[in-house]
Amino acid sequence: MPEASQRPPRILVIVPAWNEEGAVGETVGALRELHPGIEVLVVDDGSSDRTGDEAEGAGALVARLPYNLGVGGAMRAGYRYAIRHGYDAGVQVDADGQHDPAFLTKLVDGLQDSDVVIGARFAGEGEYRVGLLRGIAMRLLAGTLSRLTGQRLTDVTSGFRAANRRAMTVFAAHYPAEYLGDTVESLVIAHRSGCRITQVPVVMRPRTVGQPSQSPVRAALYLCRAVVALSLALVRPWPTSLEHSAPEHE
Repeated sequence: MPEASQRPPRILVIVPAWNEEGAVGETVGALRELHPGIEVLVVDDGSSDRTGDEAEGAGALVARLPYNLGVGGAMRAGYRYAIRHGYDAGVQVDADGQHDPAFLTKLVDGLQDSDVVIGARFAGEGEYRVGLLRGIAMRLLAGTLSRLTGQRLTDVTSGFRAANRRAMTVFAAHYPAEYLGDTVESLVIAHRSGCRITQVPVVMRPRTVGQPSQSPVRAALYLCRAVVALSLALVRPWPTSLEHSAPEHE
């Protein structure tokens, strides 16, 4: 983190949430209990249930989107909020409870030397397992982005990540909304904008409610989408510096 100011850095946890009324309250509560000095913003992504109310009741700030934009759209809204309200860093945390808030400090500490820090599931901590095809796609994406960035990255589809103000300025203007774009493509954008990307090992927890979607058909579909997302990210004309990345004032 920059040391230009003597005040403690202001950290905003951004939680994109769509129809997560059964889990979001517990997620917010755990974050606030472990990190009482950090504010939590839940971006209610057009939910049709009580997600926003549950988040608000647990003590979070809530931004209610009028319709579902997907994780990318919700995160862009969160980054814009963070930039406009003077936060120094933002940490993305899923609403379903899989991201352990105990690792949040580790992510933020990584911003001392980097602009984006990924919480990696396959970096020596825990025993997270995925199916064969999904694993192939993840390794393909990780290998390509490792070569692109010059950093060893093992889990580029992880949504548990921290960004400093430099990276948030880029994301507030250019964060992609397409499927897998919010993870894979956003890293390409950050890299091409001059941001340094690293990872730290974390342990992911099981979902607190609901069931993950796992099947051979969906795994194969994930593989195809991953290849398409990576291909588009590599050929699209993204900014090569921060000079045109500031979000428009509304």
